[in-house]
Amino acid sequence: MSAFPKIQTVGLTGILISFADTMSEPANRAALSFRAAVDSADWAQVSETSTSLVSTFLQVDLVTQPLNDMLTRLNDLLATQDWYTAPLPSGRTLWHIPTVYGTDLAPQLEEAAELAGLDPDAAIAELSRARVRVLTIGFAPGQPYMGELPKNWDIPRQQALTKSVPAGALIVAIRQLIIFTNASPTGWRHIGQTAFKTFRPLSDRPFSLSPGDELCFPSISRSEYDTILATDESGAGGAETEVLS
Repeated sequence: MSAFPKIQTVGLTGILISFADTMSEPANRAALSFRAAVDSADWAQVSETSTSLVSTFLQVDLVTQPLNDMLTRLNDLLATQDWYTAPLPSGRTLWHIPTVYGTDLAPQLEEAAELAGLDPDAAIAELSRARVRVLTIGFAPGQPYMGELPKNWDIPRQQALTKSVPAGALIVAIRQLIIFTNASPTGWRHIGQTAFKTFRPLSDRPFSLSPGDELCFPSISRSEYDTILATDESGAGGAETEVLS
């Protein structure tokens, strides 16, 4: 019998429903879909919800709300379907974010490509075709962890840190991509550069991306990137979007 889904309390502030102990597409799908179902149920006891890579968190005041009642609700909802094959939430966005790969802007493309068993041109072609999901938001405001890439991109983190990559950097490790919100050190490899801002504090929607959104990173030239950087005032970085049903 599987140990998952697993329900655990988090102190007296909430409940965590975990669908696996390691990252996988079905477990991430389950976390996203279950969160959407809880949001749709609009339980008065739940003040906020969020997801990690493979879990759904419900903020619940367990001092005032009977735990057994919440456990009954959650187990009843879990029993309604196979969450690992559930449809993803509606209203998500597909983003096409222009990316310059390699050059002096993203100097670790060749190293990452070699680890993935590809030459640089083949790596760019594969990354440009990839369509990844925002698995979770974390580490910095609005910063997405995205995946999963093909298995050949299950490349390890570096042994040492890169002292800093800039905001908008596209980095890769363990079959995942991240767009950096701010300049920061990292152990992941810097393979591309975008002009996309994941955090826009003055916007009506400060976090540009949401868990479940999907992204593509079409390749552009350095001159096209420079033009976007010089003319884009919105922080969208030349991105185009479409709504996913």
